[in-house]
Amino acid sequence: MKKIVFIRHGLSQYNVENRFTGWKDIDLTDQGYNEAREAALVLKKHGFIFDTAHTSVLKRAIRTLWIILHEMDLMWIPVLKSWRLNERHYGALQGLNKNEVISKYGEEQVNIWRRSASIRPPEIYQEDHIFDQSDPKYKGIGAENIPLAESLEDTEKRAIIYWNEQIVPSLILNQRIIISAHGNTLRALVKYLDNIPPDGVISLNIPNSIPLVYEMDENLKPLRHYYLCQEGERSDDTMPLNQDLNDPDYCDWLG
Repeated sequence: MKKIVFIRHGLSQYNVENRFTGWKDIDLTDQGYNEAREAALVLKKHGFIFDTAHTSVLKRAIRTLWIILHEMDLMWIPVLKSWRLNERHYGALQGLNKNEVISKYGEEQVNIWRRSASIRPPEIYQEDHIFDQSDPKYKGIGAENIPLAESLEDTEKRAIIYWNEQIVPSLILNQRIIISAHGNTLRALVKYLDNIPPDGVISLNIPNSIPLVYEMDENLKPLRHYYLCQEGERSDDTMPLNQDLNDPDYCDWLG
């Protein structure tokens, strides 16, 4: 059996300010730092160790991974970074307060932009696109790969390319892998792995800094998945991906 751990970055400043983040390179809050440390402690408690790590080129995911590897004494393992694991590009919504966007466009339209699989939000302005193209993080990837806006399906396409080119070969070699990425990148990979239909992904949410473990057979078909949450949860507890984390029954506390 093969295992891989997905983790969404810790709480960022834009999460606190309720803003659309996308490719904006926003850092973690102090709470986000602590969430990453807690995730590392949970992984250590359940005996996880990793051979390689993967993340995006955005600092909130990179820093989350750094903290986890530091706390697990795994700073020495190879870390691969790729724009293909970036958050979904939210186009002209990036940096805007979500409540203000709802007031302008209506809650129904905003929910369609946020949760539907195929619909893109409004595109960024051309000058913002030129700024993205000049960012050294994206040097050499080709202007055609720097989006004006993305749907979840757009995000899924690039994430799957990375999955097939970088993750699959490592899993075949039985490497133990952690991916530190973003809510929509991970939603896209979960949609792909579990063959979730487009209308089924609308309610799918990946919480910040709670390790999501996938167990796979030799053909890389998912056998089961589960979250590892606060200290005291049994590692063999399986939780649905859409579980409400405010539900008191979410974690199975010991004592």
